[in-house]
Amino acid sequence: MIKIAYCDIYAHPLPEGHRFPMLKYELIPLQLLHTGKIVPEQLFCPAPAAEAVILATHDQQYWEQLRDLTLPYKEQRRIGFPLNAQLVEREIRIVQGTIDGALHAIANGIAFNVAGGTHHAGSNWGEGFCLLNDQAIAAKYLLDNELCERILIIDLDVHQGNGTAEIFYDEPRVFTFSMHGDKNFPFRKEKSDLDLPLENGITGETYLKLLREQLPTLVKSFQPDFVFYLAGVDVLSSDKLGKLKLSKSDTAERDRIVFELCKAHNLPVQVSMGGGYSADIKDIVDAHCNTFIAGFDIFELL
Repeated sequence: MIKIAYCDIYAHPLPEGHRFPMLKYELIPLQLLHTGKIVPEQLFCPAPAAEAVILATHDQQYWEQLRDLTLPYKEQRRIGFPLNAQLVEREIRIVQGTIDGALHAIANGIAFNVAGGTHHAGSNWGEGFCLLNDQAIAAKYLLDNELCERILIIDLDVHQGNGTAEIFYDEPRVFTFSMHGDKNFPFRKEKSDLDLPLENGITGETYLKLLREQLPTLVKSFQPDFVFYLAGVDVLSSDKLGKLKLSKSDTAERDRIVFELCKAHNLPVQVSMGGGYSADIKDIVDAHCNTFIAGFDIFELL
C-alpha cells in the first residue's frame, strides 16, 4: 500500500489575500479520496521531526531562532509567512513525513508527501515559503543511517532548488538536478550538480524532450540507489509565477517519465509536491493529483 503523508496542520491559516494557495493541501487528499484513487488507510499524520535530525542539515542558530520564534523580521519577510509556533510545527511534521515516506519507499518503491518540496531553504536561511528543506533533511537522514549510498534529487519545480544546491554543494553522495525557469525566482541562483535553465514560454513538447534526454543519462552516470522527486506544478501555463507553457497533460507526462525511469531501474522514490500558483485552485489540485495517479499506475500499488 502506497503511503501518503498528510496532516490537517498542513493547511495552515494565512492572512486574507495571501498569495500562497494553502487550501490545496486540504483539497488534494479530499479529491483523491472522492475519486476513489486512494483509501483513508493510506494517509498518515507524521510526528514532529527530532531536533537532532534537523540539525544534521540546518545551522543550529537558524533552527533555534525558528523554534524560539526569534528569527529577525527581515528573515521572516524573506520566508513570506508570518512566523508562529503552529507554522514551525507544520514544517517539522512535513519534514518527518518526507523521512517516513523515504523509508516506506525503500520497502515499497514509492511514497508521497502532500506538502513538502521546500527547496528554497538553505542550511542557514529560509526563503520563498520554505523554512526547512524536507527532502534535503530526509536525504541526509538516509545517508547518516546507511540506508542508501547515492541519492539523486530531481527538482522539476519551476523555481531553482537553490537551498538544496547549497546544502549539498560539497556532498558527492547527493546529485542535485534542477530544471527551472532561468529568469525566475530565486534571482540569485546557487550551483546544482546539474542546472537546466529554461527560457520563458517554453512549450511542453520542448520541455519533455529535454527531460527525456537528461534523466536516463543522469541515472546511468551517477548510478543512484534512491531518488527524491520534487513535482512542482508551477510549470503550468496557467501559473501566475511560472512563465512556462505546459498543459496538465504535459505535467502528467513529465511525472510518468520520472516514475517509469525509477521503476525500470528499481529506484525507490519519495515525492514531495512543491509549488503551484495558478489563479484557479482547481488547476493546481488537478495537476498535483495527476502526480499521485501516475505514481499509482506505474508502481501498481494501493
